Amino acid sequence: MTWEVLFHESDRSVIETGELRAAGATWRSLKAAVDNGFLVRCRRGHYALPSTNRHILEAVRVGGRLGCISAAADMGVFALDSSSTHVHLDPNASRLRAPQDRFQRLTVANRNGIELHWDQLLASEDGTEYSIGLTDSLIQIFRCQQPRFALASLDNALHLRLLPSEAVVLIFAALPEDLQYLRAWVDARSESGQETVLRFIVHLAGFQFEIQVSISGVGRVDMVIEGCLVVEADSRQFHDGWDAHLRDRTRDCDLAGMTYMSYRAIHRDIFYHPERVVAAITGLLAVRNHFRTYVL
Repeated sequence: MTWEVLFHESDRSVIETGELRAAGATWRSLKAAVDNGFLVRCRRGHYALPSTNRHILEAVRVGGRLGCISAAADMGVFALDSSSTHVHLDPNASRLRAPQDRFQRLTVANRNGIELHWDQLLASEDGTEYSIGLTDSLIQIFRCQQPRFALASLDNALHLRLLPSEAVVLIFAALPEDLQYLRAWVDARSESGQETVLRFIVHLAGFQFEIQVSISGVGRVDMVIEGCLVVEADSRQFHDGWDAHLRDRTRDCDLAGMTYMSYRAIHRDIFYHPERVVAAITGLLAVRNHFRTYVL
């Protein structure tokens, strides 16, 4: 049996020495595997395959587990920026090590962008050997990230049915008073993180809107604002390529024929330039009454 097969059959990303020894490994075979690059000793007594996600290796090497957006992203939940590793640490965690070198003590100088979350977990029994559970990771996300991005993560977890609806109560019970207003904005109908962020922007701007609206002859659209403006949250994943452009322009034409205006908000503006999104919506709504309807 190869190391890859052993990890695959055990469905583990990180395995401790005792478990490997129980599976037949010896001290010599483990040392040889590490020396020859077949295994990574990410921390004393903890082994992983070289192909293991770097965030997992860094979290275990530091002395904790994946937390916050790193844990959520590992479970397939929306996270705006998952480039840095967020590590959960128990309140009494000690002997922390640098994320790139298990022989160096962790310092400010060698953290390499690692974000540390010292928390008492709400559901400590959840999660895996290398990651905290989704409920606790979402609590950390609300404490760590901007409100619109945290809301997007929660909506996405609910939409994907990775989180039971009753967990929302537990999450907000653990959050400070200044974040409680977000509870009324939770909506599992949003099909992507950027749809939630778009909804957040439009809500704050004070527009009346509906989401996931079905329009006869066109299909379902992301949002209808003030009953007349269809707004779609475009992403490169689903709107790139000529065939996608043809489909989108055909929908826009059909909507125009039914007197709907349409606006496709791009990924970059939704996440990084919300003021551009608000300006575009405001401008389109402002000019609507300047046009006459002609029947040919």
